[in-house]
Amino acid sequence: MTRDQGDRAMEELYHACYRRLVAQVYAFTTDLTEAQDVVQEAFARALARPRGLADVDNPEAWLRTVAVNVVRRRWRRRKLLDAILLRDRPIVRMVEPAPGPERADLRDALAALPPSFREVVVLHYYADLPVDEVAALLGVPTGTVKSRLSRARTALAGKLDGYRTEVTRARS
Repeated sequence: MTRDQGDRAMEELYHACYRRLVAQVYAFTTDLTEAQDVVQEAFARALARPRGLADVDNPEAWLRTVAVNVVRRRWRRRKLLDAILLRDRPIVRMVEPAPGPERADLRDALAALPPSFREVVVLHYYADLPVDEVAALLGVPTGTVKSRLSRARTALAGKLDGYRTEVTRARS
């Protein structure tokens, strides 16, 4: 594959999956700017590879894995920084633009989940990955993913008004 063909293939991949990846990472981070930045970093890492993604069977999955790892690394660094710099100071939440009314409850509910629960929910439901692929991506046993999904659904049901009622009606 020539350099031009590789660049063209990367451009097509970018246009095909950028928005989907940003939506998935946004569900993790609940910060659109960070999600866009993380996906851009994943693409930058792909471009930095000698053969691009020509040797990768599923380029979108590769990009998603890189993006998830970048988010996790940022969370670890942020947690360490907060522990060092903000030790005895109260944390003041910065003003954020409000999400649309159709997404506010879900966004807030996802943001309230522990990161390990949010990861499995996003990868399973947003990225539409089967449980075994989520387990492989996160490096945990399949049973752990199932357990986290179950606990996350329970936590989300408690935070989303009307969820249990809708589920109950659907089963009747």
